[in-house]
Parts: sequence; C-alpha cells; structure tokens
Amino acid sequence: MATNIVLTIDKRRKRKDNTYPIILRLSHNRKTTAISVGYFIEPNYWDDSKRMVKSSYKGTQSVKRLNNHFQKKRTDALDIITKLDERGELNRLSITQLKERIVNTSQKMSFYTYGEKLIEELQKTNRLGTARSYRETLRMLKKYNTEKDFSLEELNYDFLQKLEVKFLGAGNTLNGLAVYTRTIRAIYNKAIKEGYIGKEFYPFQNYKIKTTTTQKRTLSIDSLSRIKELHLPEKHVCFHAKNYFLASFYMMGISFIDLAFLKMSNIVDGRIIYTRKKTHKPYNIKISDALDEILSHYTTDKKKNDFVFPILKPDTLENQYKRLKESRKRYNKKLKKLAELVEIDEQLTSYVSRHTFASLANNKGIPVSAISEMLGHESLKTTQIYLNSLSNNVLDHYNDMIIDI
Repeated sequence: MATNIVLTIDKRRKRKDNTYPIILRLSHNRKTTAISVGYFIEPNYWDDSKRMVKSSYKGTQSVKRLNNHFQKKRTDALDIITKLDERGELNRLSITQLKERIVNTSQKMSFYTYGEKLIEELQKTNRLGTARSYRETLRMLKKYNTEKDFSLEELNYDFLQKLEVKFLGAGNTLNGLAVYTRTIRAIYNKAIKEGYIGKEFYPFQNYKIKTTTTQKRTLSIDSLSRIKELHLPEKHVCFHAKNYFLASFYMMGISFIDLAFLKMSNIVDGRIIYTRKKTHKPYNIKISDALDEILSHYTTDKKKNDFVFPILKPDTLENQYKRLKESRKRYNKKLKKLAELVEIDEQLTSYVSRHTFASLANNKGIPVSAISEMLGHESLKTTQIYLNSLSNNVLDHYNDMIIDI
C-alpha cells in the first residue's frame, strides 16, 4: 500500500505568535498533503523522533492526553485508509479525494452536507431531475427535523421511526413518505459506497419502507376510446392536452418529462429513439399510424434540434426543468377539463396514460417482464405497482384453459 500518514509539525507555516500547526502528513501515490489537527505549538516543544509533544510543554493540563488525542486522529485516519484499501477503492482515489474522505469521515459528515455535495455533483452532470428530488428530500427533513442537522450515523432506525410519526401526524400520506424515504435510502447507499459510513450502520436493514395501494389510475377501454374519438379544433384549450395524452399512450406510456424533451433528432426512420431521463434506459419505438397522425401536426418545417412538442423552449437546462414543472401543472388542469368533455368518471393526470398502457397490456396477457421492459422499470416490483388486477374476462379465459384440459 503506497499510502501512509504521520504526525508532524509544519514548519513552513509560522504564525504571528511563533507557533506552527501540528498536522497529519498524508502520503499517497508519491504525492503529499497536510491535514490539520487544529492545534499549534512552538517548535521547541515538538519531539521529531517520537512524533509527539514534549512533556515540558505547559500549554495544556495534560500532555499525555493531548498526545493521545493526536494519536487517535492518526489511528482513525489509518483505519479509513485500510478500509478503502480492503474494498479496492484506495488506488482509484487522488490524494485530494483521499484527504476529503479522511476529513469528512473523522468529522462525522452530516447528512445535509453530504446531500448538498451529491446535489452539486448531479447538477454538474445535468442530472437536474434527480438533483431536484434530493433537494426536496432535504427540505422535508429540515421541516420535520426542525432544521437540526445530524450525522450519517445518527440516521438510524429510531430516527426514521420518529420521522415517520411526525410526517404522518401532519396529515401526509404513507406513499408520500415512501417517496422521500427511498431517496434517503439512495443517498445513504451512496455514502456507504463512497466510504463515508460503514455498512454496519445501515438503517434500512430493519426499517422497512411502507406503501399502500394507490388510487386507480387507469382508464377503461371505453373511456380511452372516448378520448380518441373526441374531435377538437386546434385552438381549443384541451387540443394539445389530448394529443400529449394519446402520444404518451402510443409510445409505451412515455413520461411527461421525456415527451417534453423529445426532439426532431429522436425521430429516425419511422421510429422514436430516445433515452429515458429517469433510468437512462434506451428506447426504440415504432411509430404507429395513430402516433404518426399526431406527430404530423407538430413536426412540419422543424429542424433536427427543435423540440417535437411545444412544451419547452431553447434555454438552459435548469430553466427548462423549471418550465417543465409549471407545464405539467397546466397539463393536468387541462386533462381534468378533457375528462369532463368526454364525460368519464376516472381522474385524468399525466400519469394515467402510462398506467393505462401497463394495465391494458396486463389484461391482454402480456408477460409482466415484457411490460416492465416497455415501461423502462429497473425491477418487476415497480411494474406490479402500475398493474391493476386482471379483468374478469381474462381470468375466465385462463380458467377455461385450465378446466378444459
């Protein structure tokens, strides 16, 4: 292991009172850097050979206790280095990154500090949706934790139980809590992976994220047909909302964010080719006649870099995400009006086209694994949430197949 750390006095940094800082001199891959231990001393009281403060030093009540304090800092730093080496991560780190790990771990990095660090990294890589999700989770924690910061170690089973009681006690839903706790879990898993906290502290081994059955979000075939058959003039307030809803359905339940970011360059040889924002899964969807009829209204005289649908404008990515949030609100309001126009009882939202696609596929007997692939889910459990129970006629068909053997 080409890494070491020793206690020493930094004689390059003399202060006005003639004292010098005691430091941990970190050596890693032929480079060195200093980590302050927050103590300053005159050089004649430092024993270079023993790497400790001399017993003649009068600036503290107990020189022995002071030296033990410095040794503990070195031991803790060595422990961090050893764990990184055992996980095979040490040699991949620069000396600056290694110093950051030692400093933040020894200071028991707070959850908020680590969360803000991740948000900054996500913003640099233009993963603004995930960054926004992390920031909203931090806001929720500050609201229900009275702004009090806490270390990663303090985020334990008891902490999560108390958070649950406060959150639900304020009239919020269990599924709303689940959204936030999944994000907390994602942040914690990253902290473990990056070496800021040990696996032994993982709170989600015992704390289970709870959910309840969500309100039905799917349309019947009759309701979907009513929307399809509704003719609206271009100037009607619901004209675009109807088209966005059906386009989403025809594109395997594409999410509103991915629909908004579709560009002309994503249309290639009669297919829609794009990468989902949330999961980075690539899609390659055949343009059906029904979808082509909708697209033809939006694609005339547009250049390759133009957005297909008039939801976003050329701007910074950050501003586009802000506009997207407002656009989704307006879209949902118009979908509510659309439901009234076609006289259906089901509630229409931006999620309903996606859930309807999944539910109808399920009722047609399409395997859940295939539906999961079409929706771009990372696990079958997520897909199951989307699926309503199979309709009676499908169950009757399956029953006939069995009893006729």
